[in-house]
Amino acid sequence: MTTMNFSRTIGNLAVRFGEREALVNIERNRRYSFRQLHALTNRIVNMMRERLQLRRGDTYLCILENDNIALLHAWTALKGDAAAAYTNYRDAFDEHRWQVEFIRPKVVFIENALLDSHFPMLRELGIVVVCMDPPATPRDGLLYFWDLLEGVSDANPDVENDIQHDALVYRFTGGTTGQGKCATYTTDNWLALRDSMYMESEQPYQPDTRFLHMAPISHGSGLGLLPTLFRGGCTVTQNVPDMVQLCRNIEAERITMTLLVPTMVYRLLEMPEASHYDLSSLQTLAYGAAPMSPAKLRQAQERFGNIFMQIYGATESLHAVAILGKAEHLSASEQQLGSAGRIAAAAEVIIVDEDGKELPLGQTGELWVRSRGTIGGYYRNPEGTANEFSNGFWKSGDLGYIDDQGFLFLVDRKKDMIITGGFNVYAVEVEAALNAHAAVSNSAVVGIPHEEWGEAVHAEVVLKAGAQVSVEELQAYVKERLGRFKAPKSIILVDALPVSVVGKVLRRQVRDKYWKDKARRVS
Repeated sequence: MTTMNFSRTIGNLAVRFGEREALVNIERNRRYSFRQLHALTNRIVNMMRERLQLRRGDTYLCILENDNIALLHAWTALKGDAAAAYTNYRDAFDEHRWQVEFIRPKVVFIENALLDSHFPMLRELGIVVVCMDPPATPRDGLLYFWDLLEGVSDANPDVENDIQHDALVYRFTGGTTGQGKCATYTTDNWLALRDSMYMESEQPYQPDTRFLHMAPISHGSGLGLLPTLFRGGCTVTQNVPDMVQLCRNIEAERITMTLLVPTMVYRLLEMPEASHYDLSSLQTLAYGAAPMSPAKLRQAQERFGNIFMQIYGATESLHAVAILGKAEHLSASEQQLGSAGRIAAAAEVIIVDEDGKELPLGQTGELWVRSRGTIGGYYRNPEGTANEFSNGFWKSGDLGYIDDQGFLFLVDRKKDMIITGGFNVYAVEVEAALNAHAAVSNSAVVGIPHEEWGEAVHAEVVLKAGAQVSVEELQAYVKERLGRFKAPKSIILVDALPVSVVGKVLRRQVRDKYWKDKARRVS
């Protein structure tokens, strides 16, 4: 057993970096030095243990905006012995209710804006509710976060955890292909995440790093907190997913790094406001969570410079799986620019066939990942754990291959592969072709029922503001690049595509409306 007192570890950072700025919450105008953040997070853990009686075996759930969840994230959770569960503040009420009923928390920390909708449900389930701002009206059983902290000691909580076995954090998978699952993390999973960022030749995390989080800290953006902290950098939070505000904050806070999903990068390219603010401090724009159009990536490089870095990971693997660094963004071929990058240092990645047999370079199969950051399984889901984990490997469900230079190419999700007339068509490559057209803002490609071919390639396309193009022109454009059988047999122009609360295009929602009362061969 390997034990760790995480508060002592953070205490060392507090001594080392002292009055350097560690955390800035823009909307609530809170600023904490390393020394102050360490003292505050100690107080929070002591408050939870003493006043809320949250101890080992208990769970608390955070339904919070970025600035408040930052107070209760890994640098707090790993100091205590109760387990923290993070969910997205912008999930629908029914999703929150399912998560609450599934995780069975003893305490829920919640934003005041959700009290009217959520409080009756939470109290009915016997849960202690803690709001983050002074409540407008008292409610029986409602506690106020900052009142609870009054008079609490900032001493080391003196909790020791087994870093490889004690579950201290739960996070829900995105659920873009169905009902989400709940991933279980240990301290070592989080330290593996930190270490994986430090192993690469390019080091975006530096003492002067100021990382702005607009994407939800409950999800992928939160993976930047510990690498920033341990380098002596500063975490800056933004609550509202507003690209204009993002640009304003980059200028005002001299931000050096941020994370965006590809749809947000496309938006940044198209919005004139991106030229109204000084973004010159931005040294690294990390992207991930979905494939990026190589054509739009080249446009973004021309517009903003060589600041782009792709990080491919997953809820089930905190350790980076593949990274496409800034140097490779310059040297990569057009094809390699569409890859997920080279396999990250210390990540064990294999491509396997349907029987789990490893395939040679260049052959397409399912991606399996094993590392210190790979979780041991899903919480309260033995069937899902048995189906998706094998000998320490996580079976990603991503179809891909590794070329002879070590670039990992993700060609599609298993569930998104289209089988048409006996041919396999990958939605990702058709979307990349469509998105390269000058008039196209974004697209979603799915297979729809076809009496003769089983499935036909179909696309829903969003055009750029003011742009015009015919369906026939778009079909011809894709045929020229990919060939006839991969080109969409049908295209409809839409005002918007369904996206998740973290900005991923939900192909499932696009596809499902065409398959109502029908069964797909790919599932």
